[in-house]
Amino acid sequence: MSTPYVDHPLQPGDQAPNMVLDAISREGKIALDDFRGRSPLLIGLFRGLHCPFCRRHVAAMAQLNPALREKGVESLAVVNTPVERARLYFRYHPIPDLLAASDPVRALHRAFGLPIIEFTENETDWPYKVGMDEVMTMRVDRPEELPEPMDPATAGDLLSKKDGYEITEADQQMRIPGHMQLVGHFLLDREGVVRWSFTEVEGEGRNVCRALKPEELMAAASQVAHK
Repeated sequence: MSTPYVDHPLQPGDQAPNMVLDAISREGKIALDDFRGRSPLLIGLFRGLHCPFCRRHVAAMAQLNPALREKGVESLAVVNTPVERARLYFRYHPIPDLLAASDPVRALHRAFGLPIIEFTENETDWPYKVGMDEVMTMRVDRPEELPEPMDPATAGDLLSKKDGYEITEADQQMRIPGHMQLVGHFLLDREGVVRWSFTEVEGEGRNVCRALKPEELMAAASQVAHK
């Protein structure tokens, strides 16, 4: 199946593509068209579970899922992790009632316009290249887990040590040396049209590894639910 590609993240008013992925949280497949005409859908597009930030953002999505469902909004988390590896992880780190799917080839990320960024020494052309000098000025703030705001690399190392997450061969295969998949959330209405988004592309890197603001998502979900 050919993968549609756009060179920038889908914006409000854009039609989301259909894609069929392997389900993690149950057997079989999950298609975006399954929701079309039935309910609004929040899609979280994440890096592989080897990313400590993504593991936390998936868990946060699971926590928001009941409140979204009360508004009639379904949720789907998509990870760049092979399906069996992902199933093993979620067996020990449950995400109750949250639909999840595996996309190891990053097809949906490309279709939603989320690029893979290249790390350079000091050349930045956001969101395609970023210099490590620029990365070191970025700050991730997780007061409940980090002693202070830190650059993404240092914060990620600290969180990984805290988690004790074991990197397997399947995880290694998902890594892109010298590069990183940018990620984000997209809220679709019943017809599959994007109505709200939060991505790492926006803000010239200020959103990298950051969580979305639940109040902004819930406000957007309330508007979508009433249309």
